Amino acid sequence: MDTPWLDRRELRAWIRLRAVLELLPSMLDAQLRNDADLTEFEYYTLAGLSEAPERTLRMTALAQQTNATLPRLSHVVARLEKRGLVERFPCPEDRRATNARLTEAGWAEVRHAAPGHVATVRRHVIDALTDEQVGQLADIGDAILAALDSSGRMAAVYTRYDEAPDPGPDA
Repeated sequence: MDTPWLDRRELRAWIRLRAVLELLPSMLDAQLRNDADLTEFEYYTLAGLSEAPERTLRMTALAQQTNATLPRLSHVVARLEKRGLVERFPCPEDRRATNARLTEAGWAEVRHAAPGHVATVRRHVIDALTDEQVGQLADIGDAILAALDSSGRMAAVYTRYDEAPDPGPDA
């Protein structure tokens, strides 16, 4: 097989993206651990529940939304349950399924953690770009996601804000 090697321009772009993929998650995780005693994945799970109707999702839907395996999500939700932030209960429509619901304490935790998280995202990503670059970043994300998620399995997760009004702190 003849591998089409990256040229200097392509390599420059790839290495920078790779560095962002390495540095950004650990920065977000460190901020959330410091400010809210949550991992980035725990926060993402709580935030996903906070946006759901009645702050409740089936575990399978939450796993899909967070792109986690059910065992990984179950382990994380168990930790959040022990902290009183989430509760699990049988799904009324299908007793074989389990729902996860954000508790009032969980909702308070999301509202406590969100400002610092948003400030970190703004400081290290959004404010580092011009308005034009923010649009380009969304377009670049769409192009890469089309290659990574060609079936569109995760599209509902990453397109949910495309037509929605700007979310506020109490959304």
